[in-house]
Amino acid sequence: MSDATEKQPVAVSEVSAKPAESSAANPKVATSAPEVPASTTLSSDSSHDPHGGSEDASSKVFFRRMMTLGLGALGVVYGDIGTSPLYSVKECFAPPVGLEVIPANVIGIISLIFWSLTLIVVVKYLTVVMRADNHGEGGIMALLALLLMKEGLTAGAKSKKILVSLALFGTSLLLADGMITPAISVLSAIEGLEVATPVFKHLVVPFTLIVLILLFLVQKYGTGGVAKVFGPIMLIWFGSIGLLGAISIFSRPDILAAINPWYALKTAFLPGWKGFFVLGSVILAVTGAEALYADMGHFGREAISFAWYLVAYPALILNYLGQGALLLANPAVASTSPFYGLAPTWLLYPLVVISTLATIVASQALISGAFSLAQQAMQLGYLPRLSIIHTSHHTYGQIYVPEVNTLLMVACFLLVIGFEESSRLAAAYGVAVMGTMTITTLLMFAVMRDRWGWSLASASGLTFLFLCIDLPFLLSNLGKVVHGGWVPILIGGCFFLLMTTWKLGRETLGKVMKQELFPLASFMASIPMENPVRVRGSAVFMTGNINVVPPVLLHHFKHNKILHNQVVLFSVTTVGVPEIAANKQIEVKALGQGFFQVIACYGFMETPNVPDILRRSNGREGLKFEEHDTSYFLGRESLLTSGSSGLSQWRKVLFAFLSRNSVPAMAFFGIPPDRVLELGMQIEL
Repeated sequence: MSDATEKQPVAVSEVSAKPAESSAANPKVATSAPEVPASTTLSSDSSHDPHGGSEDASSKVFFRRMMTLGLGALGVVYGDIGTSPLYSVKECFAPPVGLEVIPANVIGIISLIFWSLTLIVVVKYLTVVMRADNHGEGGIMALLALLLMKEGLTAGAKSKKILVSLALFGTSLLLADGMITPAISVLSAIEGLEVATPVFKHLVVPFTLIVLILLFLVQKYGTGGVAKVFGPIMLIWFGSIGLLGAISIFSRPDILAAINPWYALKTAFLPGWKGFFVLGSVILAVTGAEALYADMGHFGREAISFAWYLVAYPALILNYLGQGALLLANPAVASTSPFYGLAPTWLLYPLVVISTLATIVASQALISGAFSLAQQAMQLGYLPRLSIIHTSHHTYGQIYVPEVNTLLMVACFLLVIGFEESSRLAAAYGVAVMGTMTITTLLMFAVMRDRWGWSLASASGLTFLFLCIDLPFLLSNLGKVVHGGWVPILIGGCFFLLMTTWKLGRETLGKVMKQELFPLASFMASIPMENPVRVRGSAVFMTGNINVVPPVLLHHFKHNKILHNQVVLFSVTTVGVPEIAANKQIEVKALGQGFFQVIACYGFMETPNVPDILRRSNGREGLKFEEHDTSYFLGRESLLTSGSSGLSQWRKVLFAFLSRNSVPAMAFFGIPPDRVLELGMQIEL
């Protein structure tokens, strides 16, 4: 749509080393405020009692709040990493790169898992990465928004372009992760039936597909109702796996030697590169760690840390130690499932049910994350318009994107049918996870230097430390490319090409159309001389450039030779922060002769609604909005690939296809269909 082209984000935010403070400084939009404000820090002053006891009251309020938010974090943030025990230990001993099941290797593998969880989750994410927020929000797209600011990086344009490309590819790998997670999680849970009896072996794939169908079909109803049981389900899950692991440890307490980092180092440096390649399976134990950062805006760093240290971390460590103890006592269980081997026979079927519920929770978190990721990429100008459906009147972040849901469902079906076993999918999983984590480390270097003002030595030292952890895991997974690791690379590459093509296409289209743009000031000056016929009502024209006449207005005036009594030039600007306060969202300016300029400012996690903005603008600067007497004029481009714009031919074809299939502007901007007039234009690229 020529008159509603996406604009570059405006530099209005800064990275804060204290997400609690930055979030508090960014009030939520009044009409869509979440039920629980994100990243807020309770102050003892809020419960001050002049007669004493204020500290006790504040502590109780803080603890209750942390319990509430922590329970929610268990259900959303830790679903993925919490279900990793289902398959991670098993993969470390599975052929072709798995180690022999002997005591030294068992203790070494469990030691590697213990220290991977500690260094990656505790040290890297909870201690450092999660201190970098964009007004309370985290994740690669939030970092990308910061990189796109005008003040931007101190680095040169080429370095900035490289970092932006890394951020986009990291986003692409996260979307690939969102496809693989539901498939491997549900499949690994249903495989517990096969452990119980071989009779169920041929039913594993059909049962998995049935669960996935139900999971994707309920997405349109929103996660609000289901989310209330997510936390309790995961609390039961963590309690169950922790208890089973603790019981197993009592049978072989010598597994506690795995806490010694020497065993981890010794195993990683086994001769013949055996230890190096097994790292590709060890990393499966920390899949989902990236969700801590991505979901920070929903719960805050304090609540996520609280849930990790109080519940998730102890339960995971106990379970992994328990699986190690079981393997020391019975090495043969490595060929079936060390996780399900922890349960007595009478508990196996209930454990399969709990595992399935837990994997559904884990899958839901990644599906919802993919919805948010697509919305953010779209608002930043890297994806075409998609259907954004808000499924909650109270919680803004709960959205449903039909196109993304369908894509994920089809991809999950193909992955399950194509790979059939979770072991085969594991190779694909590790590449996506470590690619994302490594890119996050590289982007954090820019944050340390340009936002936190760290010295080159300090930023380089910490980045080097993190890369010493990330790169061995990433390189060990690259060895699995031929065994399935090519899947996330292919998916991520496709998303990367799609996003960069859309961005380049919009920029090229803007340059082509710029040649035909007419200055707004000149047009306004010509109106008294033209003295056109003015008709009743209001006309709203969408524009991406406030200094020029919208092309659709020129076409309308040229062919119909009339103007409405009131003409509104409506512009939507997406800025580099998640949300904009309601009192800062609208700017109205009277241009004279019945013309008004309305600029709506939205964050990259918000969806514009034109009628709502106009209703809230009513009366400002003399603007009168009567819904029944307002017409919306939109432009629709027909793109021809025969031009000489310089864009490669394959990108022209892809961009034209995406443009034709993007959601119509009236649906995206919430415009009533019966009030819309579309004018078509042919443009050569």
